[in-house]
Amino acid sequence: MVDMNITLIVAGALALLALLGILYLVPVRLWIAAKAANAGVNILTMIAMRLRRVPPGEIVDARITAVKAGLDIPIDYLESHYLAGGRVQAVVRALISADKANMGLDFQRAAAIDLAGRDVFQAVQMSVNPKVIETPKVSAVAKDGIQLLAIARITVRTNLERLVGGAGEPTVLARVGEGVVSTIGSAQTYEQVLENPDSISKAVLSRGLDAGTAFEILSVDIADVDVGTNIGAKLQTEQAEADKQVAQARAEARRALAVAVEQENVAKVAEMRATLVAAEAEVPKAMAQALISGRLGVMDYYNMKNVIADTDMRESIGGNPGGNDQSS
Repeated sequence: MVDMNITLIVAGALALLALLGILYLVPVRLWIAAKAANAGVNILTMIAMRLRRVPPGEIVDARITAVKAGLDIPIDYLESHYLAGGRVQAVVRALISADKANMGLDFQRAAAIDLAGRDVFQAVQMSVNPKVIETPKVSAVAKDGIQLLAIARITVRTNLERLVGGAGEPTVLARVGEGVVSTIGSAQTYEQVLENPDSISKAVLSRGLDAGTAFEILSVDIADVDVGTNIGAKLQTEQAEADKQVAQARAEARRALAVAVEQENVAKVAEMRATLVAAEAEVPKAMAQALISGRLGVMDYYNMKNVIADTDMRESIGGNPGGNDQSS
């Protein structure tokens, strides 16, 4: 009797587990919900989703949402997109929004945008409701040397055709900033820019800066233009200071060269004086040698000394700076 009870309990447990397994594999609630919404999802398809580890709830709910919005998206498309790592609900919401706005977005393009890492729903919203992005202060210099600081507001909307592989907002901001700099730099005076700031907008828009980007530029508006410093005068001042320093350096080099030449001449004069002193020192020796050898007599020597003394006296009386004028 005990063995029979144990057998019944085990059989009941197995039957319960089998029932739970069937209920897990066969999502009856989802099948009923899809049937009630005329979504047309086969129950065998949902069982296959379970076996492929695809959550039927997410796929069937997305299918029901699309059908209720008037879109007939095949269940295989939704499941394939989920298996590829896409966000099914976001794609369905984007398709519904694009359909209401008559944008003509199909499932394949929306799925490609989503798989590319873009927020497809936000892209559709931005295509319907354009976005305004603002550049930082752009510094540019007119031809008269005056610096201008400009801020531009760019109205863009998403270009769904170029969203996959197209450049983003940083590229648009960089191109518009470059266009602003080029336009201001082409102006003859900064007054022209201040008088007609719309000329910058027209010049920038005419360049087709949205080519190759994921956006379409609708307008470029100059929000603010401030006058900066006089770059031309500043550069001229800096150039004059640099020229002055170069001239001072060259003058200092010439002065140093002159001082070196002067010192060299002083050294040469000192050398000549030393040579003169050495030569004068040889005169007494030569005269002594002449007296010893008899080539010069004593009277001749005294006559020569008298002539020298008489010459010195005459030079002193005549006021010659080389003579001794104390007697005068």
